[in-house]
Amino acid sequence: MQWRNSTSRYGFISVFLHWLVAIAVFGLFALGFWMVGLSYYSSWYQTAPDIHRSIGILLFIVMVARLVWRLVSPPPSALPEHGRLTRVASKLGHAFLYLGLFVLMTSGYLISTADGRGISVFGWFEVPASVTSIPNQGDFAGLIHEYLAWTIVIFAILHGLAALKHHFIDRDRTLLRIFGR
Repeated sequence: MQWRNSTSRYGFISVFLHWLVAIAVFGLFALGFWMVGLSYYSSWYQTAPDIHRSIGILLFIVMVARLVWRLVSPPPSALPEHGRLTRVASKLGHAFLYLGLFVLMTSGYLISTADGRGISVFGWFEVPASVTSIPNQGDFAGLIHEYLAWTIVIFAILHGLAALKHHFIDRDRTLLRIFGR
């Protein structure tokens, strides 16, 4: 498999970043879903949010790298059998996932820094709290974070189902391309 994207397939770096982001998003969703039910006396009450925030910050870095890589190595061209509606839906869907993830991560940052404390990323480095003056910042960002997380996960599932539809019903190469084939 080549490192860079070609006009017909994704390269190793794009494939790796795609699946890394997918695993991180679903993992963070599961962790977030689980941790909101923890009681104050649970040994995970402090640890789970720290892990969630740390992975979220690392995901932000990966997403920035993914955007840069997309500029350096553009995605493959649309398959010739895809009609105009499919091409437009694909572009809009991917744009929504990118934008949605950045808004989701920004809302997570605003929740975590609402009290003026920075975010320690596994003790490796700290992201400072630079925005703390929004009224009801934690509550407002929390609502956005919760509803957008559900929306993105549902949309990502639909994204996967669309790829399966292309593979099993349309019998085209859409799904194979994200595996570098």
